Amino acid sequence: MVQSLKGLHHSLVFKLILAVGMTLLLIISAWAYFNIKYQKEKLMNNILAGTDKLTNTIKLGTHYAMMLNSRDDINQIINNIAKQPQFENIRIYNKEGQIKFSNETSEVDMTTNIKAEACDICHRTDPPLSQLDLSERTRIFNSPKGYRLLGIISPIRNEPGCATGDCHVHPGDKKVLGALDVVVSLETTDSEILDAEKGIIGLAAFVFLVTSAIIFVWVLRFVSKPIRKLIDETRLIAKGEYDKSVDIERDDEIGQLAVAINKMGREIGKKQAELNKQRDEYQNLFEIVPCLITVQDRNFRLLRYNREFAEGFNPKLGDYCFHAYKRRENKCDSCPVEKTFIDGKSHYSEETGINKDGTSKHWFVRTSPIFDDKGKIVAAMEISLDLTERVQLELELEKSEKKYHAIFSNIPNPVFVLDVDTLQILDCNKSIEAVYGYKVNEMLKRPFLDLFQNEERDYYSYKIVNTEVLNQVKHLNKEGKILYVNIRISPSEYLQRKVFLVTTSDITKRLEAEQQLIQASKMATLGEMATGVAHELNQPLSVIKTVSSFFIKKINKKEKIDDDILSTMLVKADSNVDRASKIINHMRQFARKSEMDLEKIDINEVLERAFEIFSQQLKVRGIDVIWEIEKNLPKIMADPDRLEQVFINLLINARDAIEQKRQLKMPGSTDNTITILTTAAEKKVVVKVKDTGVGIPEAILDKLFEPFFTTKQVGKGTGLGLSISYGIIKECNGSIKAVSGKEGGACFIIKFPIPGLKREM
Repeated sequence: MVQSLKGLHHSLVFKLILAVGMTLLLIISAWAYFNIKYQKEKLMNNILAGTDKLTNTIKLGTHYAMMLNSRDDINQIINNIAKQPQFENIRIYNKEGQIKFSNETSEVDMTTNIKAEACDICHRTDPPLSQLDLSERTRIFNSPKGYRLLGIISPIRNEPGCATGDCHVHPGDKKVLGALDVVVSLETTDSEILDAEKGIIGLAAFVFLVTSAIIFVWVLRFVSKPIRKLIDETRLIAKGEYDKSVDIERDDEIGQLAVAINKMGREIGKKQAELNKQRDEYQNLFEIVPCLITVQDRNFRLLRYNREFAEGFNPKLGDYCFHAYKRRENKCDSCPVEKTFIDGKSHYSEETGINKDGTSKHWFVRTSPIFDDKGKIVAAMEISLDLTERVQLELELEKSEKKYHAIFSNIPNPVFVLDVDTLQILDCNKSIEAVYGYKVNEMLKRPFLDLFQNEERDYYSYKIVNTEVLNQVKHLNKEGKILYVNIRISPSEYLQRKVFLVTTSDITKRLEAEQQLIQASKMATLGEMATGVAHELNQPLSVIKTVSSFFIKKINKKEKIDDDILSTMLVKADSNVDRASKIINHMRQFARKSEMDLEKIDINEVLERAFEIFSQQLKVRGIDVIWEIEKNLPKIMADPDRLEQVFINLLINARDAIEQKRQLKMPGSTDNTITILTTAAEKKVVVKVKDTGVGIPEAILDKLFEPFFTTKQVGKGTGLGLSISYGIIKECNGSIKAVSGKEGGACFIIKFPIPGLKREM
């Protein structure tokens, strides 16, 4: 019984019914209380209003008799009215409280105490009150018979007719002559009120009981029963039966709760299946993971270990870890497992041990504590990762680093390691001392741009970042002397930061040798041009000779020379002197040594200047030159003096090829022309020099630009002209190639990039 009551006390349904019932009881009780109160007030107000109307009716009924002072009529009226069942007493008092009229004959002429219940209503103040509300003139008191009485006293006022009437005279200053006191019984009213109270209370009790019963049945049907189903379902889920489901086909919260519990069961089932799967997977991982795993107690005995450890050391359960790992008889001096048991934290170390085959092994060891449900450390897990290969690689790497550092330091060319942002020298090799005169420690932390001339630093700070190769760059050594170097730049990494690896090659001596070769080639070219130059100079000298002979003859004959003739002859002599001077200056400029200095030039002007110094020789040998020049070509970056040498070499080769064809009397030997063509195509300026000579065999096209290779007879060529021309064009960022002409002869095609246009890769 006690258990049942205890269960009932903890029942949600009981609590819900109790809460709803108490709330309903309070609401219905409040409704009954206020309804009874309202009904009482309504009935009393109706009684008061009715009694007051009766009082006024009595006053009106006795008014005429009072005016006539007809006492019998007044008594008769009062007695007749008092016969009504609700009337108990009808009295008329005079000013002094004497009962002058009453339905009870025994009360007539009796004088009441002025402070009596009926009189005190007006006489509680001095002077007495003459104006009172109905509620103030009303009194309720108990009858000796046990029921309540309602009394209403009304003042009888002095009217003008009373003050002037012949029957009896009342002074005009008196306002109230007496009072009419009507007392009615409330026995019937109280009985009605009691019946109304019983009816309301009965109705309230009926509504409460019916509503409570409906709520009780509804809660049992729609709350208690579904909740019990849900409880049973959750208990099944707790037992692991996740495939069960409760069938509550409702759309309310309980139905949604049932759907949620069913879904929860299915989800828990899935999660449990996944957990079981993960447990099996973790067990498998523990066994097959490619590292050594052991679980040890405080005495360093092996509680568990994985397959990798078993295969590596062939241990037994209960064996000591230090014996299994290292064949020791006591624990290690610094044991991470011991530290884990002391402070409950993970520790790591690097250990060396002996495998079961006797080979030396290296491991990275990390430990982790294992706690029980009370937070006490009961074991420690030790994971060891085999580092044997890494240790061996580190040793090899150390040897390799030493070897490559020795190579880096002893590379014959200077090597610099530059920061990509500041171009500061982070490292360099010893070869800089031989080339630049600086020691390694003098160059560290210095800007690499210090090796450039001041006016070129801004230009090369951009080029170093955006270019892989820089040729013929001017550098300064420690003494401030200019060096010529080629620079190779490649991105790399150094001490985990991005750097530029810069290698410089000192080409100063090579350039000097090339300069000598170029100069020698120029001298050879001048020798080739000697005949043509002689013809070029012979013409202006002949004109000057003719003019001077004419003047001498005229002077000897003492003949007068006309001013027009004199002016014309002198102008011709002067112009031919300028022509001869121009030829000589051109040869002097061509013959002088010059350094490579790129500038913007018009390729047509250079071609015309090269042809000008060589044109007379070609004319003498009967070779025609055809010009196919495109006007207003974009300017290119080149050295005009060296480029002129290239074109002169090509014209000489073309001349020699045509003369060789004549000597061999080959077909078409009468066609002796050289064609010079310029155009702009594919973002480049193109120059073609074609001849109608003997042509070039396909087998030797690739060898034409090799040093000392020549197709000319012995003694007629050095084999340096095309090789030097190839180098000059490359230094101007151009390209040159030779092809055989479609109708014989050879064609040399030269291309230069147009500055400011992005080069196509």
